Amino acid sequence: MGAVTIVPPSMFGVPALRSEDPRLIRGQGRYVENIPIEGAVRAMFVRSIMPHARLLEVDLEPARVAPGVLAVYSADDLDLPPMPPSGNVEGSSGTIEAAFGREVLARDTVRFVGEPFALILADSLAAAEDAAELVLPEYEPLEAVTDVERAVADDAPLLWPSRGTNIANAFETNWDADVLEGADVVVEGRFVNQRLAPVPMETNAIAVVPGPEGGVTVWVSTQIPFDVRDDIADALGLEKAQVRTIAPDVGGGFGAKLQVYPEYLAVAKAAMLTGRPVRWAETRSESMLGLTHGRGQVQYVKIGARRDGTIVGLRVDLLADMGAYPIGAYLPVTTQEMLSGVYAIPAIACRGRSVVTNATPIAPYRGAGRPEATALIERAIDLVANELALDPADVRRMNLIPADAFPYTTASGTTYDSGEYERALGEALQLAGYDALRAEQANRRARGDHLLLGVGLCTYVEITSFASKEFGSVEAHPDGSVTVLTGVTPNGQGHETAFAQMTSAMLGVPFDAVHVMHSDTGLVPRGQGTWGSRSLQAGGSAVVEQAAKVAEKARVLAAHLLEADVADLEPPADGKFSVRGAPDRSITWAELAGAAADPDRLPLGLEPGLVSAGRFRQSSSSFPFGAHVAVVEVDTETGEVRSLRHIAVDDCGRILNPMLVEGQVHGGLAQGIAQALFEEVRFDELGNPMSGTLTTYAMPSAAEFPWFETAHTETPTPTNPLGAKGVGESACIGSTPAVQNAAVDALRHFGVRHLDLPLSPERVFEAIRSTRT
Repeated sequence: MGAVTIVPPSMFGVPALRSEDPRLIRGQGRYVENIPIEGAVRAMFVRSIMPHARLLEVDLEPARVAPGVLAVYSADDLDLPPMPPSGNVEGSSGTIEAAFGREVLARDTVRFVGEPFALILADSLAAAEDAAELVLPEYEPLEAVTDVERAVADDAPLLWPSRGTNIANAFETNWDADVLEGADVVVEGRFVNQRLAPVPMETNAIAVVPGPEGGVTVWVSTQIPFDVRDDIADALGLEKAQVRTIAPDVGGGFGAKLQVYPEYLAVAKAAMLTGRPVRWAETRSESMLGLTHGRGQVQYVKIGARRDGTIVGLRVDLLADMGAYPIGAYLPVTTQEMLSGVYAIPAIACRGRSVVTNATPIAPYRGAGRPEATALIERAIDLVANELALDPADVRRMNLIPADAFPYTTASGTTYDSGEYERALGEALQLAGYDALRAEQANRRARGDHLLLGVGLCTYVEITSFASKEFGSVEAHPDGSVTVLTGVTPNGQGHETAFAQMTSAMLGVPFDAVHVMHSDTGLVPRGQGTWGSRSLQAGGSAVVEQAAKVAEKARVLAAHLLEADVADLEPPADGKFSVRGAPDRSITWAELAGAAADPDRLPLGLEPGLVSAGRFRQSSSSFPFGAHVAVVEVDTETGEVRSLRHIAVDDCGRILNPMLVEGQVHGGLAQGIAQALFEEVRFDELGNPMSGTLTTYAMPSAAEFPWFETAHTETPTPTNPLGAKGVGESACIGSTPAVQNAAVDALRHFGVRHLDLPLSPERVFEAIRSTRT
C-alpha cells in the first residue's frame, strides 16, 4: 500500500469557468483540418455501394491517369495485414476467431455499404473525388442480412460461409437455472435498442507526415492517441518511438473515436510509400456509413415478481448486432454485468450472442452496453407495475438495494462500490411534483383530452473507469509556472480546467499558472486515453498523487531554505510556503524550483527538480447512479410525443467542478432524449442504408428539448482519493428509458404495454390505432 493522498476539501465544489472555451468560441480551435501541412496530398477512399458482394474485378487504371492523381492503391498494393477482431472477449464459444478479422481495404468481398476497397491520392480533394467516380468495380451481389434476428436463423445468408454461422461470440450465465421460481406473476417482453449513428461535429480525420529519419508524425481526431500510435507502428513495421501521434482539439467522440480505423493505417502506409504528407477527412455522408454505430440490441426478457411487487428473478436473452465486423463483441457482456440495475434481484439468467450483419460495425457509443441494460430493466420494472396495477415508483422503492448493503454484489456477479438509490429517487420525485403530475394525468384522461400526459421514471446505475490505470506528472518551474502531463485525451469534457483546478489546490498556486499537456505521444510518455467516464477518477487521481509528492518535496526544501522545521510550515497558499506564525518568512514556488535545480542548495538526500511522475491504478470500477423523471405529452390525433419536462438527479460521487458536471449532464440528456424520440439508423429490405445523411437521419435541435431540471447527490466512492465517479455517460443512460416509460405511461389506459424506440409519430399513432380497432 502506498501513502494515502490527502486531498484538501476546498478543492471540491468550485464552479470554475472552462479555460478551454475562449479559444474555442473565438474560432481558434485546432482540429485536424486546421493543421497546416505543406505539400500534403488528399486521400479519398472508394467505397462499396453494395451491402454484400464479391469483388470480381476492380479496374483502377482510369483513376490512375486522371488529372491531379498521384497514386491509386488496392489492398494488394498496400499489403497490410488484416485487423484482428475484438480478441479480448471470451464466451461459451471461446474467443472471437481471427476469421472475423477485417482487411484494411476489402480484397475479395465487401460486407457493408461504405466499406473501402481502394485509396486515391490527389493534389486536391476535387481531383480525388473525380477520380473515385472513375472506379467502377464489377460486383457479384450476395444476399445481405441487416436484421440481427434474421441473421441467427438457420437459413440466414452468411457473411463468412466457412464459419457456418453469423454468431461471432456467445456466452451463458446461469442459463439452466429456474430463476423465476416462486413468482406469482411473470411478464415478458421484446425490447429493441435501435442502432444509432454518433454524428460528432468533427468527422473522422487523420494527417500523416513522413519524417526524415523514417518515422511519421500523425495528427488524428481520436480518443486514444497511444493506441493509434501502436497500431500504426505495427502496421508499418516501425518502432513506437518512430511514430508521434497528436490528437489536437477533437470535435466530439462519444466512443466512435475509440477505434483505430482501417483508413488510418491505409493513409499512413500511403504516406510511407509516396514520401509525401497525406491527409484525409470524411464527408458527412461517409461518416454516417463509415464511423462505427452504437446500440443495436434486441432483448427478450422475462421477469418474475410476487403480488406485492417484489422481484424474484430475471431471465434475459440478448442479441447484439455487431455489423460486418465484431469489434464491439464485448458490449453484450457489459450489458449482462449491469442487468440487475439498482435492484436487489435474487436470481438472474442471461444468454448473449454477438452477431455479424451486413451493416456498419457497431462499437462503443456513449454508455457502451450500460444504456442497453438500464433500458431493459427499467422497462421490465414498468411491465411488472402495470401487470400488478401498482405505482411504478412504489415497485422501484420496494426493490432498491438499501444504502447499508454496500459494497453489494449482484446476482450477475458485479460488485457495486457505494450508493444511495432511494435518496436519488426521492429527490427526483420531489423535484418533479410527482403526486401533482399524477393528478393532472388523471384529469386529462377524465375529460377526454387528446393531449395525454405521461410520467416516466428511471432509476439507474452504471459502471465507470473499469478498474483502469492512468499516467500523470507534475513539474514546478523557476518562472513560477507548473506543467501537468496526463495520459487522458479530452474531446470536449473540460479536462484542462479540471486538472488545473486540482493542481492549483494541491500546490497553492494560481489556477492560470498551471499548464496541462495531453494527447501528444511525443510529450506524454504513456496514456490510455478517454473512455468509460474515467478521466477524473483515473487521470485526475494520477495528477493529484503526483502533485502531492511534489508538494511534499517542496515542503522539505522550503523548510531547509527557511531554516524551519517541516512541521512549522503552513500548507502552500498564494504561490508560496510560509512559516506558521511568521508570514514574513516565506518562499515562493518560483524560488523553490530555482533552488531545486541547484544541487548545492538541496538538503542531503533530496533529488534535484520539483517533478514527480507515475501511474495511478484504480482498485476497482466505480458505479454512478441517479433517478430521472420524464414528463411528456402525447397527441392521440397525430401520435406526436413532446417532451415537457425532464428532471435528472445524478450522483457521480464527489463533485470537483459543478459547471463541468452540469455540462456533461446536459449533453447526456440531449443524446438520451434524442434516442428516445428521434434517432435511428435504418436499412431497406435489400440492406441499403436509408439514413445515410442528415436529411434522413433525424437529429433534434435545441427547440425540441425542454428546460433541463437537474440536481445532484454526492455519494463518494472508496476506489480513488478524490471519491469521484464518472458522469460523462450517466444522463445519457438515465434519460432514454425515462422518456420511453413516459410515452407508454400516457397510453397505458388504452392497453398499450410497450413502444419500441424511437417514439416516432407513426409508431405511436399505430399503437393508438391498434388499441381502438
